[in-house]
Amino acid sequence: MEQLKALLKIALRQQALYIPKLKRPFTHTPVDEAVISFVAELVNLGYQVSEELMYAVRKLNVDDRELALDYISEAKGLEKGWTPLIRDWQTPVNVKTEDYIMTFFASFFKNGDAVTLPCGHYIPEGTFPLERYNGCPYCAQPFRFEKLTLKNQGSKRTVLQCWTLEDVHSYYRNLLLSATPLDATQADSLKTLMSLFPLPDVKPAMKETLMLVIDILLERGDKEKAGQLLTSPNEILRYLWYKHTGFAQIFAPKTIIQRRGKNYQHVRQGSSAAAVERIYTKASLALYYSRQTGRMVAEWLNAMEAPVDKLCEEMHPKRGMWVRFIRALRLSECSRRPGFEKLRELLDVFYNERYEVYNGQVQHFRLRKDAGATLKLLQQRPGLFARSLFANMLWFGHEIVLDAFAETISKVPARLVFTLNMYAEDYFNKQHYRTVKPLGGVAKMIAPNKLLQLFSNEELQQMKEGVQELTLKLIKSRFAAVANANKTIYIDPMLFKMPLSIGDRSDTVQDLPVALQGTRFPVEGETVRLFMQWGTGLPAQHLDMDLSCMITYDVLVDHCSFSNMYPKGCKHSGDVINIPDQVGTAEYIDIDLAVLSREGARYVTFVCNAYSNGSMSPNMVIGWMNAANEMNVTSEGVAYDPSCVQHQVRIGKGLTKGLVFGVLEIATREIIWLEMPFQGQVVGQMNFNMVQTLLRKLDSKLSVGNMLRMKAAAQQLEEVAHPSMADEAYTAVWARDAAAVTQLFID
Repeated sequence: MEQLKALLKIALRQQALYIPKLKRPFTHTPVDEAVISFVAELVNLGYQVSEELMYAVRKLNVDDRELALDYISEAKGLEKGWTPLIRDWQTPVNVKTEDYIMTFFASFFKNGDAVTLPCGHYIPEGTFPLERYNGCPYCAQPFRFEKLTLKNQGSKRTVLQCWTLEDVHSYYRNLLLSATPLDATQADSLKTLMSLFPLPDVKPAMKETLMLVIDILLERGDKEKAGQLLTSPNEILRYLWYKHTGFAQIFAPKTIIQRRGKNYQHVRQGSSAAAVERIYTKASLALYYSRQTGRMVAEWLNAMEAPVDKLCEEMHPKRGMWVRFIRALRLSECSRRPGFEKLRELLDVFYNERYEVYNGQVQHFRLRKDAGATLKLLQQRPGLFARSLFANMLWFGHEIVLDAFAETISKVPARLVFTLNMYAEDYFNKQHYRTVKPLGGVAKMIAPNKLLQLFSNEELQQMKEGVQELTLKLIKSRFAAVANANKTIYIDPMLFKMPLSIGDRSDTVQDLPVALQGTRFPVEGETVRLFMQWGTGLPAQHLDMDLSCMITYDVLVDHCSFSNMYPKGCKHSGDVINIPDQVGTAEYIDIDLAVLSREGARYVTFVCNAYSNGSMSPNMVIGWMNAANEMNVTSEGVAYDPSCVQHQVRIGKGLTKGLVFGVLEIATREIIWLEMPFQGQVVGQMNFNMVQTLLRKLDSKLSVGNMLRMKAAAQQLEEVAHPSMADEAYTAVWARDAAAVTQLFID
C-alpha cells in the first residue's frame, strides 16, 4: 500500500496515474459505471483522463482507486484549512489606525460595550466590523473554518496519462542519467524510487545525484560499492557535507551562518534574534563523527588511484573545510595504522602544502598577459576553459581564445556548450546587468564586466557571433554524428515555450504536474488568483507568512500586501499573523487584468515572505488559479478551487526568507513561472530590476523546441504536423520529464 502511494505521487508529478500490474499492449474492454464514477471524481479535482488511461482504470481494484483519489486530494490540499481572515474579502474592509489604538486601550479600560474574543482581545463597539471577520481583527488569529467544497469552476482540466511499472523504471533511470542537476522535486522522487527498487547498473551523471546514491548505498551497508563510486576527495567531502547539512553543493559554513542570521533580523529591532541564531547555527554545524565513520572515510581516501599531489591539489580550494573534517574524522590517527600508507603520505603533503595548484598557475600566467601559457593550461581542463571563456576573450582578445577553445570544445560537456550559446548575447552587452546566484546564497545583480568598455559595439558583436557560431557548429555536428534511420519528426508547439533546464536548481517541490523555470502559462480569464496556505499540522502559534504582489508601471511601482490591501486592480484577503491549531490558514490576492491593463500596468510579480523570524514555513503551498469562468468566493471567504489551479509548489526545508514565484505579463496575458529567492522580510525589499534581469536570462535560453529543430536539421528529419505521422514524436508529455530531455545532450 505504501509503495503504491509513493508511485502514485511520482506519477502525478509527471501528469500521470500509475496503474500497477499493467503491461502494454492491453485489451481495451468497455468501461463500467465504477470507472465513470472514478473519472467523475477526477474531473471535480481538475483532471480528465486520456483514452488509454480510461481503459486502464479497470485494472485498478476498488481499494487502489480510493487510494489514488485520497492521494490526489492530499496533493490538492482538500483537507487543509483554506479559510482566510476576512469574509467576502473582495469587498474592501474600511479599517483605520484609530481602531487599533482604541482596541489597544480597551485591553486596559474594559467596559460593557467591548466584545471579548477567544484570543482574549476586547473589541470596542464602533471599531472593527466583526461580522466581516473569521477571527480576531486585532491579532489576526482565525477562529472559524469552512470545510472545502469542490466547486469545479475550472474550464480547462489537466489530462492524466497512463503510467506502468515500465514507465516508472524508465523515469528512474533517466533521473540517474540526468545531464543537469536535479531540482528538489526530482531529488525527492529519486530518493523514493531508490528506497523501493534496486539501483540500476549505471553511474549517476551528476555529482549531486551521486550523493543521493551514496547515501542509499550506505544505508544498505554497501560501503565497498559506495567507495568505488567515489573517485575524488571532493566527492567524499561533498557527501560528508550533504549528510551533515542536507545541501548537496559544497559551500562554506559561514554562508549558512550568515543567511540564518539574516533570516532572524526583524524590521522591529526589538524582535530581532539574529545574534542568538548565528550562535546556535554555528554550534549545529560542529562536526562529530564516530571512529567507524572515520575509518570508512580513511579507507576511501587510501584507495584513491590518483597521485597524492593531484589529490591534494583538488582538496586545496576547500582547504579550510578539509582541515576541520580531517580532525573530526581522526584521519591522522587512522593514517598511523598498517595499510594506510597512502593516506599518511596524503596528509603529510596536504598539511605541508608540497603541491602545485593548477588555478594558481593559470592565474600566474594570466596576470602576466602570457596568452600562450594560459590557454595551454586551460586546454588541459576543458570544463574550466568553458566557464572562463567570456572573461578570457575580453582579457586576451577573442580570436586567439576562440581558436584555442575550438581545439578542445569537443571535450566540453553538452550542458556547458548550450550555456555558452545561450548567455553570449547577454554577457557581451555593455548595458546589461546580470543575475547570479552564489553557492548557498540568494540571487544578486552584478554589473557588466568593466573590460567591455574597452571594446566597440562592433567588436562585442563579433565576440558574441564567434561564440554562437562555434557552439552551434559543435551541437549540430554531435547530432549529425549519431546514426538515425528515422525520416520524420514531430515537435509539439508547446516545446518552443519551454526552456532547457540547465543550472536551474530549485528548492521547491512540485507535487502536481511539474513545470520548468521560464515556462509560460497563458491566462484564460480576466482574473488571476494567488493563494498561499501554511500551518497544517502545526500547533497554534505566531507564524506570520505574507502573500504579496508588486505591480510595475512605466513610471512607478505599487504593491498589494498586508499594508496596502486594495491598490488599483488587486484585492487582499487579510493578513493572518497567528495560525490556528493543526488546520492551517490561507491568504489570497485577486488580480484584475482588465483594470491593470486600463491603468497601464506592465508586470505583476508574485511574492511570498516570512515576516516572522526565520525562513519560510516548510510545506507552505503557493501558486495561482485562473479560469475562463468567474471564480467564486464562499460566504466565509474561501476562494480555493483545485479545478482552477494552474500551478502550485510546496516550500521545502531551506534558508529562503523571501521568494518570487511568478511574473504576470499584462500585455501578453502570460504568467512566467520562476523561482528567485531574495533576502527580504517584506515585498518592498524585493528589487524588481533583479527580476527583469532574471526574465531576460530565461528568455535567452534555448527552448526544447529549438534544440529539436537543430537535431532535425542535422539528421535530415522532416517535420510533420501530428505525432501519429512521425517516426520520432516529441510531445509536451515527453518534455515534462526534464531528465529525459537531457538525454539529447550528446557528450
